[in-house]
Amino acid sequence: MDGTYKTSFIDHEVSNIIQNSIIAILGSQSYQNTKVNTWSSHIVENTLNSLARLNKPFKYIVFCVIVEKKGAGLHTASSCLWDDTTDRSCTFRWENPTMFASVSVFALAN
Repeated sequence: MDGTYKTSFIDHEVSNIIQNSIIAILGSQSYQNTKVNTWSSHIVENTLNSLARLNKPFKYIVFCVIVEKKGAGLHTASSCLWDDTTDRSCTFRWENPTMFASVSVFALAN
């Protein structure tokens, strides 16, 4: 691996981290309103811990939304004022028959 790979934000690497965090927490669960806060906190913590282990020169922001599938819509938006040459983001969406989760990672170069 060259030095660029070791310090770059690699989209598929971050997407895999998010996916693994979601599956580890939500894997075979059915939606339960009383557990959503705990689940989302654990997904964010797991994702941040895995990103930190990459030891890349970024500060991370992780945002998680878990919504019950009931036919209602959910619309979110985000905006960043950042350096397009160094800062990046990645969003991963996951669903099962009872809920969907969306996790976004924003990586800001140190």
